Amino acid sequence: MNTTIDPKTSPRGGLYAALGLVLAALLLGVGGFMWFSGGAGNGGLSVGGPFTLQDGSGKTVTDRDFRGQYMLVYFGYTFCPDVCPTTLTAVADAMDKLGPAASRIRTVFITVDPARDTPAVVGKYAAAFGPNIVGLTGTPEEIAKVAREYRVYYAKHRTGPGPNDYAMDHSSVLYLMDPKGGFVAPVRADQSGDQIAAALRKLMG
Repeated sequence: MNTTIDPKTSPRGGLYAALGLVLAALLLGVGGFMWFSGGAGNGGLSVGGPFTLQDGSGKTVTDRDFRGQYMLVYFGYTFCPDVCPTTLTAVADAMDKLGPAASRIRTVFITVDPARDTPAVVGKYAAAFGPNIVGLTGTPEEIAKVAREYRVYYAKHRTGPGPNDYAMDHSSVLYLMDPKGGFVAPVRADQSGDQIAAALRKLMG
C-alpha cells in the first residue's frame, strides 16, 4: 500500500493535514513500536532512496555523498513557525549530547517549500542550528520525488490572497538511515535533545 499523499494545493488542506498526521502516527505507532522493540527489523517497509538536490551554496548533493555516515533526515521548511525550529533545536542539542559519536551522523534537512527555500535561504537556516545540519532544496519535482521515497506528506495551505500567503502542512518524523543508505528506524521528532540522543545511541549501537 502506498502511504504517500501527493503534495497538492487544495482547499481541503485541513483534511490533507489530518491525513498526514494519521500517517505519521501510524508510522511511529505500530511500526515504531516494532522497530524500537527489535521485533521486526524494518518490517519490509521501503523508506528512503536516491536523491539529487542542492545545498546552501547551490552545489549538487546526492544521497551517496553521505555514505559512510548515518543520516538523520528531516523534512520541513524555513518559514515553519514552530515544529521545525523546535525539532532542529532538539536535534542540535542531541548532537552535543552525543559528543564524539556525533561525528558518525549527519543531519539532513530537506525543505518541502522549494518556491521560497532557495539554496541560500535553506543553507543559512540549517547552519543556524549548528555545523552538523545541512539544508537541501531542489525543484518542485525533485522535492516531490524524495518526499515520496521517504513516505513524507506535505501540502500547501493558503493563509491569504498574496503569492506568499501560505503555510506548508507536513508530517514531522526523523528518519535514521545507515551508512550504506538503508533505513534503520524512525525517531520521534517531538522529543527532547536528551531523548533523541538516547534513541540514536541505541539505534547506532
